[in-house]
Amino acid sequence: MLAKVRTQNFIDTVTLELANAGLKLKAVLKDEVGKVCSILETDIAPTQKHISWDGLNELPYGIYLLELSCDSEEQKMRLVKRI
Repeated sequence: MLAKVRTQNFIDTVTLELANAGLKLKAVLKDEVGKVCSILETDIAPTQKHISWDGLNELPYGIYLLELSCDSEEQKMRLVKRI
């Protein structure tokens, strides 16, 4: 597992609790039809435990798929943007 989402519901920020440190993480947020809505690529410091993905307030409310990848490891999670 690369990370856990602190909560499956979000308004404008998704907070990831990291399982592995010292890696390069790529996160892709897709809507229900598979359209890419936002991409985050970041290097994770060895002591870093959390990442906050801000700036998601422009997305419409609904269900999203979060795809995380690091090297050959992949993880997918379902998220819901709410009021």
